[in-house]
Amino acid sequence: MPRLYGLALRLNGGDVAGAEDVVHDVWIRAVERLPTFRWESALSTWLGGFVVNAVRDRSRQDARELPGVEDDHPANDIALLQTADRVDLERAIAQLPAGFRHVLILHDVEGYTHEEIAALLGVVPGTSKSQLARARGAVRRALGGKEH
Repeated sequence: MPRLYGLALRLNGGDVAGAEDVVHDVWIRAVERLPTFRWESALSTWLGGFVVNAVRDRSRQDARELPGVEDDHPANDIALLQTADRVDLERAIAQLPAGFRHVLILHDVEGYTHEEIAALLGVVPGTSKSQLARARGAVRRALGGKEH
């Protein structure tokens, strides 16, 4: 359950309430469809597909903006600087187009292969690979000038 929630949270761009709603919807759908699960993939992959689809459904229903985060911090507070860098990274990922964000999170954060991502998103593996490359480039540009 924590892995599904984390995936939903990241795919939702950090929206906690939206992630909670997604996980709730996923469990309802998964319980209803469990008899159709054929064990041809890992159960976590199957459930991950429900998360991806639920996030897509919700993002179609209403577009959300992330609340602003203050960038003022003392230059000598290393922990605060690291937190600000993490927030900047999370914000950069959250602002990616949905397709880029989904592929980046599924691959780089969750560890799915391009073949698994392709199956989850209904695309070919090459599309997953190109979207990942573009997503990484967009994140680098969004973080431009920051040393990590």
